[in-house]
Amino acid sequence: MTEGIQRVAINTGGGDAPGLNAVIRAAVISGLRRGWEMVGIRDGYNGVLAPDRYPDGGVIPLDRESVRGITHLGGTILGTTNKGNPLAFPVRREDGTVEIVDRSDEIVRSLEEQGIDALIAIGGDGSLGIANVLAQKGVRVIGVPKTIDNDLEETVVTFGYDSAVAFATECIDRLHTTAEAHDRVMVVEVMGRYAGWIAVGAGVAATADAILIPEIPYDLEPVAEKIMARERAGREFSIVVVAEGAHERDGSRSVVEKEAGRAERLGGIGERVAEGLVEMTGKDTRVVNLGHLLRGGGPTARDRLLALRFGAAAIQGLARGCEGCMVALDPPDVRYVPLSRATRRIKTVPLDSDLMGTARELGICFGD
Repeated sequence: MTEGIQRVAINTGGGDAPGLNAVIRAAVISGLRRGWEMVGIRDGYNGVLAPDRYPDGGVIPLDRESVRGITHLGGTILGTTNKGNPLAFPVRREDGTVEIVDRSDEIVRSLEEQGIDALIAIGGDGSLGIANVLAQKGVRVIGVPKTIDNDLEETVVTFGYDSAVAFATECIDRLHTTAEAHDRVMVVEVMGRYAGWIAVGAGVAATADAILIPEIPYDLEPVAEKIMARERAGREFSIVVVAEGAHERDGSRSVVEKEAGRAERLGGIGERVAEGLVEMTGKDTRVVNLGHLLRGGGPTARDRLLALRFGAAAIQGLARGCEGCMVALDPPDVRYVPLSRATRRIKTVPLDSDLMGTARELGICFGD
């Protein structure tokens, strides 16, 4: 089943997430045990599309020494990027106009020229969508699901999510004390893009009073009433957790930036919610945007274990002849699913789930 595999490349794309280095380490050691040469592509696909920008090369060797002691480290030793989607790459012409081109064929040719027989693509929905296109063009590729947003279909959880929720929970715990000391409303904005997994996970764990998520277009009046009801009961502070992709009924998402070849960047919804609550309640209200703090730092033990399992499973999958697939957690085991199925849509929070039911039972307001 391993016929033809001699050189395997690994790349990391999209936003970074705690656990990336653990995947790299497990894949490298597992691959070396089979006698395969392991290499890393710098900054997504930039290492093969623009190798001249790297003095030490866009494709670097990965041996045991290069992955020693990296399991607990955040970030990625290979670098990553969420700019310049190679399937829709912006190219500026001499006349100043911008043309969107598909550079996937360039990637395929470059991988062939580099003597790369298989690719392990570690990423979220965007990066794995690119990997799926490469697989359709004949590249032997296996994907590893990475995103703090936990919004990938076909896997129970992605690595990076547990670390993000754990840190967000700790931050909200700290905000409870300062909010109570000043009788304030604290609005906490968290990442998650179009899915509310981080907001719900951290909000429930940290006993937030209201949680606003993309899956439930919100009305601020129920949130304001929740805050005032707490005040009437002698609880003069409140915690409101807001996912960056949340939006009002008949409203639009808060977009900070949108450019060709890059997914739109969300942000600012926390400020919008805070302004509305001040107007409705008159309460002193402050905003804390956890932003990229959720991506930074080392992975939790749960994410380390999951990332190591995924990395080893990627190599095992290649050894068994699996290609055009993604490793996925299906407790208690890791299984393999087609990339085409794993990337067809994002995984949002099911409104009839036990997690949401628990939140409702606890009296958490969702602005509906």
